[in-house]
Amino acid sequence: MKVELNQVGKRFRRDWVLRGVNLLIEPGSRIAITGPNGSGKSTLLKMICGHLTPSKGKVDFSVDDKQLALDQVYTQLAYAAPYIELIEEFNLQEAIDFHRKFKPFQQNLSTKDIIALLGFERSRTNEVRNFSSGMKQRLKLVLAICSQAPLLLLDEPTTNLDAQGTAWYADLINQFGGQRSIVVASNVEADYAFCTGKVDIREYKKG
Repeated sequence: MKVELNQVGKRFRRDWVLRGVNLLIEPGSRIAITGPNGSGKSTLLKMICGHLTPSKGKVDFSVDDKQLALDQVYTQLAYAAPYIELIEEFNLQEAIDFHRKFKPFQQNLSTKDIIALLGFERSRTNEVRNFSSGMKQRLKLVLAICSQAPLLLLDEPTTNLDAQGTAWYADLINQFGGQRSIVVASNVEADYAFCTGKVDIREYKKG
């Protein structure tokens, strides 16, 4: 999927969060979005995925040069962020099976395979509500990164992860990143070390 932002701006009430964003996300691109906390990185990601409508400008989505309807954008992307909630009443196996109904996994990964990637074999029947913050973050990441979707959006992916978890995340990207477009919003270099392009969100705070 290709995403093109043309002179995009977003404001909440009278305050402009972003202005004049021009950004082209080509298939296979790897882009890091950096900037201070509260500067609009998450807002930009939400507009890239179609969750937020710009206050100004336009976001175009296309697949093979054919315009994609906004209600079909979700089928083309996977998204992980600390503020996206998991269904905590599910146990681990149920959470994975539920996700699969909406997004198939790459390489025909089974639920058992996903649990093995997590290293959570002993927690298979444990409810998500009882997971630590780091375990929940790993689950969010594995569901997104292993999904079969041409665009992957990651907001502060190593939040709540220790050094071992950060290394696990890097391995997961290396194994399942493939030729997809990946956009990472973060100030932590380890989060976006694999990215070849970089956008400083502060360029869109002027004016």
